[in-house]
Amino acid sequence: MSILDNAAHDSFRLLGLLRWPLLSFLLSVPAREVQSSHRPEGFRGSPIIEPESLVKRLDLEKLFGRNAPLHVDLGCGEGSFLCAQAQRMPAKNFLGIERLLGRVRAAAQKAATIGNVHLLRMEISYAVGYLLPPASVETFYLLFPDPWPKRRHLQRRIANESFLRAISQALVQGGILLIATDHLSYFEKIKEVVRANLDFAIVDPASVDLPPSRFARVFEQRGAAIHWLELRKISDSEAHTDVAKFFEKLRE
Repeated sequence: MSILDNAAHDSFRLLGLLRWPLLSFLLSVPAREVQSSHRPEGFRGSPIIEPESLVKRLDLEKLFGRNAPLHVDLGCGEGSFLCAQAQRMPAKNFLGIERLLGRVRAAAQKAATIGNVHLLRMEISYAVGYLLPPASVETFYLLFPDPWPKRRHLQRRIANESFLRAISQALVQGGILLIATDHLSYFEKIKEVVRANLDFAIVDPASVDLPPSRFARVFEQRGAAIHWLELRKISDSEAHTDVAKFFEKLRE
């Protein structure tokens, strides 16, 4: 554990936030709607989980009751995409991360009878950086993140350099981050950030076949173009090869 993690751990322990009923109160999630992430539940009970610690990685095998590839919906909203995709892929585990309480409750209602879905009410960047174990995620979905179009709000955009580093840490080798947005300038900015990160290769997303999210249906009804970006985590050797090819093209 790093010095930063130790300091955070001590601070939370002093505040008493590591006791899950109190944390549930602070997050405004009633305790009866929450289960401990370290209590095996055999796919029964509430799909809403709560970490026993804010600095300890989730024990995913205990949480899901099995060892299976993990897919994570970042900002799962009311859960329509998350639950539809989980039903399509019952051999995978699905975790939806969402900050807003109303959306988490709506998603929990949809997921109540779907055994391979759990929900975590938490800020996305924190959950990815501090709660997901390294090399634990097969696929991340980042569908229609807030583009924060006003100049004074640009720093709030989630798809930045530090976020991609955290995503890379959580992904298995060859794992995928799939991004969708209707905002062209944000899409171009994301590609710019990705090109500066040697952990990822951009993959042609032409074969994307996913159930529509609520936002996807809204944008399609408006006739808005949806821009897709698929990123694959690559090895160091692949990254060096890509860099070499880039410089070869410059010399041509």
